Formats: sequence, structure tokens, C-alpha cells
Amino acid sequence: MKALRFYAPEDVRLVDVPEPECGPAEVKIKVKNCSTCGTDVKIKKNGHVNITGETTMGHEVAGEVVEVGADALGGFAVGDRVQCIAAVPCGECHECRKGWMEVCQNQTSVGYQYDGGFAEYMIVPEQVLKVDGLNRIPDNVGFDEASAAEPFACAINAQEQLGIEEGDFTVIFGAGPIGCMHVRIARGVHKVGTVVLVDVNAERLQMSADAVSPDHTIDASKVDVVEEIMRLTGGRGADVVITATPANVTQEQAVAMAARQGRISFFGGLPKTDPYIKLDSNLVHYRQLHIHGANGSSPDHNKRALEYISTGQVPVKDLITRHVPLAEVMSVFDIVAKGEAIKVTVEP
Repeated sequence: MKALRFYAPEDVRLVDVPEPECGPAEVKIKVKNCSTCGTDVKIKKNGHVNITGETTMGHEVAGEVVEVGADALGGFAVGDRVQCIAAVPCGECHECRKGWMEVCQNQTSVGYQYDGGFAEYMIVPEQVLKVDGLNRIPDNVGFDEASAAEPFACAINAQEQLGIEEGDFTVIFGAGPIGCMHVRIARGVHKVGTVVLVDVNAERLQMSADAVSPDHTIDASKVDVVEEIMRLTGGRGADVVITATPANVTQEQAVAMAARQGRISFFGGLPKTDPYIKLDSNLVHYRQLHIHGANGSSPDHNKRALEYISTGQVPVKDLITRHVPLAEVMSVFDIVAKGEAIKVTVEP
């Protein structure tokens, strides 16, 4: 079969590999969609500490069950339509026992330690089944939509931590697919008030604004974002700020623009070579700000994402603006890096 294999940084190739065999405690799926994200671009360029050998890339996976091992958990059957988690918790450590599976200290990942979904077939490993991480797709949800459930789950995790209240003035940095998802979740689930979408790429900002219709957009390459938010709020500041971009300055701006009792999510991780920001801790102190990290998602968040998509609370179909066949998978890295589409999905 065809698979996109990572060999080393900047050495990623679509190659012929043997079709994988299903073990007794595993499930084999025919991949229908594997969507892409900025992490794929980073892996291609820099590799990843958890990728220690050759691996098939791709971690936003949906497909159809074609084989079920005799000892596989979950009661799956050939023909089931399924979505697979990306981050795989151990289910046994202190964090997992506390219900914090998204920060499992022994986490493994599809597309890292396990071969991923940029391939015609994929093995769902036993550990995914042990933590109930293979989800049946609702009948009214397409494979392409289901493959986007994993990044949605990450955004759900972040927003759940923020104590968002109905009517909150909300600012979202980053007009990529995750930023769009944050807009949809904030409105569809949490019923926030005014939503402002911020980016430094005017074309991407316009494309995403056309899709998710924020109340305001700010081109941060031309406007002082903090001043503009203060103007829009009459000097009060934003109740909720989410930095869905790996830029140090956005985290600093988030603190500067937050209202009293403001809640901030540092959603986008910063480059490991430059992970520090200047923090005015007096703002945190006197305004009683709440700053939250956000790291991935749990199996339960993935289930909730599929539910929100199915009920229409958080539409995703229109955010998938590019469908690419597996034969052209090498093109997706430039498409994602340049922001030429909101969400790109690969279809083997």
C-alpha cells in the first residue's frame, strides 16, 4: 500500500510499504480521511522527540473497520465507521486516575510511536482500545468531518478550563483552522457575546472570517491589538482570550488586554528555542487574571467533539476547504504552511 513515511527531518516520502497485519488485540481500518495541521508541518521540518525511527505520519484519522482481532476490546465489527484519538493516555498513571488524561505522563501518539493515517490502511493499537479511544462515527457525520474531531477536541479541552460565561467578550488570536474551531465552540457551546478574530495574515484572516463570521477582525500587522480591544470594550478589556498561535507576542498581548477576572488560554505552544515571554505580573495580581495552559485532549473530549458535530452545535464541514488525494499528499505541507486553506484533509 501507499504510505507517507517520516525518515528524518526534511526526509518525508510517499512510498510503497506492506499492508499492515491486524494483531489479536487490534483493529484494522481502511483510512477514509486523515486531516492535517501545523504539527505535521513542524514534524516534516524538525522531527519530534517522540519519533525515534521511521513512522507513517498523520494523526487526525477516520475510517472504516476492515478487520477485528479476536481479543480486541470495544465490540467493533467490520463495516463500523470510526474515528481514532491521536494522543493516547496510559490510563494508569496519577494524572489518568485523576481524570486528567490529556496530560498523561506516559502518553503515546498515533503518527509518532504508532503508524498513523497518511496511508491506505492503519492499525488501531491495543492501547487506543484500552482507553476507549476508537469512536463510532454518528450516521449523519461524514468521514472528513470526523477526522477533524481530534483538533476540535483539543479546543474543547482548552475552553472547558476557562469558566466561560454567556455573553463574555472573547478574543481569539490565530485565524487558522483551530482559531475557527474556537470561534465555533465559543458561540455554539458557551454562547459567548462579541467575538474578535486576530491574525497577521490578512488573506487568511479574511478567508476564515468569511467562514465563521466573527463580530470583528483585527489585522495585527497593521493595528495595535491591545488598543483596539480596549476601544471595543470601552476600556474594560476582554473576558476571554485564547492564543491559538505559536507567537510569544500574542501571549503578552493577551495579558495586557484581559479584563478584571479575565481568563486566558495559552493554547498554542511556543518554539522550544524561544519559549519565554515578558509577563507583567502586576496585571495578573491586580486584575485577578486566570492563565491556563492547554495540552491536547482526552478520549472523552473526542467523543464530545463528534457529538457537537452531529448535533450541529459546532459545524465543521465548511471549514474543510481542501480535499487532497493520498497520491498528492506531499502538497499539503505547503498548503498548510502558507495558510491557503482553512482545513486540509487527505483522502487515501
